[in-house]
Amino acid sequence: MKTPLESFIDFKAETDKQCGNYSIELPVLQDNEQYRFHFDAIACIGCRCCEVACNEQNNNPADIKWRRVGEMEGGEFPYTTQLFNSMSCNHCIDPECLKGCPTNSYIKLDNGIVFHNDDVCIGCQYCTWNCPYEVPTFHEERNIVTKCHMCHERLEVGQSPACVQACPSGAIEIEAVNVEEWLDGDIDTQGNMPNLTDARVSNSTTRYTLPQELPEELNSADEHHLKPFHKELPLVFMTVLTQISLGAFLALFLGTLLSNIGFEEPNFLMAIAVVVPAALGLPLSALHLGRPFMALSAMKNYKTSWLSREAILLGVFTILMSANTVLYFLEVPIFTRTLFEFITLVIGVAGIYSQSKIYMLAARPSWNRRTTMLKFFSTGYIGLFLIALISLMTQNHTASISLLALSMMIAVVHGFFSYEDRRDLYNHKINKEPIAKTLRLYNEYFPIYTKVRVTTFILGALALPLFVTILVGAGEYSNAIIILAISLIIMSVSEFIDRMLFYATSTCLGMAGSFFVGRQR
Repeated sequence: MKTPLESFIDFKAETDKQCGNYSIELPVLQDNEQYRFHFDAIACIGCRCCEVACNEQNNNPADIKWRRVGEMEGGEFPYTTQLFNSMSCNHCIDPECLKGCPTNSYIKLDNGIVFHNDDVCIGCQYCTWNCPYEVPTFHEERNIVTKCHMCHERLEVGQSPACVQACPSGAIEIEAVNVEEWLDGDIDTQGNMPNLTDARVSNSTTRYTLPQELPEELNSADEHHLKPFHKELPLVFMTVLTQISLGAFLALFLGTLLSNIGFEEPNFLMAIAVVVPAALGLPLSALHLGRPFMALSAMKNYKTSWLSREAILLGVFTILMSANTVLYFLEVPIFTRTLFEFITLVIGVAGIYSQSKIYMLAARPSWNRRTTMLKFFSTGYIGLFLIALISLMTQNHTASISLLALSMMIAVVHGFFSYEDRRDLYNHKINKEPIAKTLRLYNEYFPIYTKVRVTTFILGALALPLFVTILVGAGEYSNAIIILAISLIIMSVSEFIDRMLFYATSTCLGMAGSFFVGRQR
């Protein structure tokens, strides 16, 4: 008498299905073909055997899921529909994780599998932002990112992947796909799933079989879940401080440029001050990494990764600013310094541009907006206030008045961008997930932070600096220095809070989650 398990295995073997079988017969790949997953949503019963099998096969803890099952529901009672989506890596034709990875940790194998090289990963987690399907996941015990590799080691010896083998209903299969035919049109009719990013974003290869009649709207089962994203404090300080340095260096360059026509030259103290924020901020970014001692390898993929470009450009920018202090110390002729500072400024602008492009991601709608780049550049107003303070301390009162006026003008512009940033969230055309969740996070989790941000910005960047200009005009220089120093602290705190909210309120596209545990990320 056979046991139920033995009967099940024999049945699967006799029907030649991939599920339930250890061995698997795949066609030999022809030119321009690769392997992919096929998921049959009609067959899936939501048992999550695939999740369990994947974790056991890859020795992952319970909170690390390379394959996840999401739930969707729609319709009106009694005509309701429940739909499941079991998804791991889609082994995209143009994987965003591969293009964005700064260390070239991702490799697209000849058979199309997107493989992650754990040995060179620094745990920057940029791929977890980049992937529009929220596939790569950070493994806290190993301090690196990990992901599905289609059980490539099993495929090589003719065995079925763990998820395929474990599925009792045959909802998951491995098959070959012709890339050209897929991109010519099949991807649009067979590559998309409700509540999932459009397959064209990274040319996902997963093929879906869906029920013929679905409700017009299928809601994610975890739409009621609300959880802030990581605050990313090392990145908060790094981004704000490097942007302050750019603003301060702009003020220094303008002073050097004007000194060519008779204005008083910037001094050595100013040259040192512009370096300090970036010199503090850049090393702090390493604390964000899972493997901080491998931080320098983040510069490897400068061809396609904005993170690599940012690391290189801002590193060079900081080195050139440091070299500029030597030029001031040696009293190098002003024309030479003007040319050197212009080159340095251009590299700094390119560095902050690259920094902002890191966040212009299709997978993160709350970041992927015009105000992100505008705010990153305009945060430099604090740097201009810093140089204005040093001008007051060194008794260059004429320059301080000009810098205060210019700083407040840029601060007003920055305030407008901040207002537009929030207004754009409310008026966004896609006023549903994940934009709706970003708004909820602001309103339900961080209302006090938002109020403090607005209050400190008005006080530190506008009200107190305006009072300082009055004091300077009245000759009250000592009081002006004290109040401007306090103002600098307040406006810096304001920007740190705003940047923290930028990270904490981010929500990703990803896939539909589960009713009780959300997206498990």
